Amino acid sequence: MIDFQKLIMGYQRFRSGDWTDQHDRWEQLSKGQSPKVLVIACSDSRVDPAQIFDTNPGEIFVVRIVGALVPPYERELGHHGVSAAIEYAITKLEVSDVLIMGHGACGGIKASLEGTGSEDEADDFFIKSWISLLDEARDKVVAEHGHEPDVACRLEHEGVRTSIKNLRSFPFVQDREAAGTLNLHGGWFAIENGSLHLLDPKTNEFAKL
Repeated sequence: MIDFQKLIMGYQRFRSGDWTDQHDRWEQLSKGQSPKVLVIACSDSRVDPAQIFDTNPGEIFVVRIVGALVPPYERELGHHGVSAAIEYAITKLEVSDVLIMGHGACGGIKASLEGTGSEDEADDFFIKSWISLLDEARDKVVAEHGHEPDVACRLEHEGVRTSIKNLRSFPFVQDREAAGTLNLHGGWFAIENGSLHLLDPKTNEFAKL
């Protein structure tokens, strides 16, 4: 596994390799960015969208957060980091597509299903609050599939659907979808075999790509 010193060694390889090889591209990117796709993915170290989609620098705008969860639109004052990033990508960068990508063996999903600890564990405060976004989806999945071995996978899928629903609560998303300038997509990545499953907007089910 990598430690901090290996990160520095990796930077040195990047600086003498990729940065030099793509110098013209990096020079262009220093003047601004114009990605066309926003990817909202999990913070999990195993599911890096740039690696999975084999993209070059500047091609995708990425938001990574526990569970790849999108909160519903809110106007209350607060530190809405995920919402701010979404707003910037859609209203300023004017991306044409948004992909919400869940994944297998997700720790956030596991926390939702099993709980994150006892009520008096202060270290779980932020995790519990964030994962509560899945409460309704979890209750639905558990009621229908609670004793099935693939219940976690089903909730991972339902988490993506929940995030898409929440994303559609943002007025600027509604406006752009209605105008046909923004497309929303759902995806799920299987770590064990590297397969990508996409959400069919007609059936609302996932199918292997």
